[in-house]
Amino acid sequence: MKAYRFRLYPSADQERKLNEQLESCRQLYNSFLLERRYAYRGNKKSLTYNHQQNQIPELKQEFEEYRNIHSQVLQDVARRADRAYQNFYRRIREKKQGVRQKAGFPRLKGKGQYRSLTYTQSGFHLMENGHLKLSKIGELRMFQHRDIVGEIKTFNISHDGTGEWHASFSVKQDRISFHPEHTGNTIGIDAGLLHLSTMSDDTVIDPPHFLMKSGKRIRKAQRSLSRKQIGSSNRKKARIILSKQHKKVKDQREDFAHKLSNEIVKNNDLIVFENLNIRSMVKNHHLAKGIADASWSTLVQYTTYKAESAGKLVVSVDPGNTSRTCSNCGYKKESLELSERTFLCESCGYEIDRDLNAAINIRNIGLIKVGRGTPEVTPVENGALPARATLIGEAGSPQL
Repeated sequence: MKAYRFRLYPSADQERKLNEQLESCRQLYNSFLLERRYAYRGNKKSLTYNHQQNQIPELKQEFEEYRNIHSQVLQDVARRADRAYQNFYRRIREKKQGVRQKAGFPRLKGKGQYRSLTYTQSGFHLMENGHLKLSKIGELRMFQHRDIVGEIKTFNISHDGTGEWHASFSVKQDRISFHPEHTGNTIGIDAGLLHLSTMSDDTVIDPPHFLMKSGKRIRKAQRSLSRKQIGSSNRKKARIILSKQHKKVKDQREDFAHKLSNEIVKNNDLIVFENLNIRSMVKNHHLAKGIADASWSTLVQYTTYKAESAGKLVVSVDPGNTSRTCSNCGYKKESLELSERTFLCESCGYEIDRDLNAAINIRNIGLIKVGRGTPEVTPVENGALPARATLIGEAGSPQL
């Protein structure tokens, strides 16, 4: 499955109709949640998706606003309400199994919080001029900057806090749809904050710091918003200005991640990342902002799906001890302070940048994981002179 996303430019009348549909779907979603809540409180009965979905024809007969919405969009509203409860039940089960998390009872959506309409099979049509014809709405101007390859399974129209509208197509296609040349190269990538990525071929990518560069404008917009009266039109305008500032940072991060991941996949057949627990790392308030601005997980995600489309391989390995282990002889130091930016092996005297040393170790571990590398001798305990570990690549030459 692959998603295609395009910008929409609805007219004022079409935007009004779309907003009315979103508001009607929001009210219907809240009604489905309340119906389930009251049914359980009154009769200890859990309602199902089929029960609520079968009520939609009657609702369309009774309420005129639902007649102006495609039936599959209304069915998706019932599906979302059911999914919210299924996720709630899942979290309860996980909590009983010892997972530390809140159950998170499904909550009603406030005004403006329902932001997308989903069509599963019909109700939309792609026109030859690149525009989109939508049931109950009409022809919407769409900027289709590339062809959609594959079978369209679902379609979603959404808007964000900046007022922009987008169309997203979920498409089923052949696994390999991206055809770069196979190079036979293997790369190991070490993530960091001083350098966004240090690669085993000694390539260093510095973090772009998009959030930090836009910090002054964001703070100014945030202060302006906080001074506006709640519920006023000026506050709404200030909120949109702030949303646009955050969206610009988000778009810059995604553009940077797309371009970097594309270069990585084009130049390498096997990409090895360290398996970082980013969710736990951002709990450190001293590092959270830098980690979020670096967007490590986005880079891994984009590289993974591009590699899959190109018939290449991405693996993740345990990063434990990769900085403290010598990539030349396998000796492991007892400790290595964060302030030490150069790794000096106490056994063989090998000196190398600590991040590059970690990236080479990550690559070697990845080669072993996929069966392309085999250590001849396992390094002995610390304190003794370890034997040299050789990794054999596809061409039969040592990969160190």
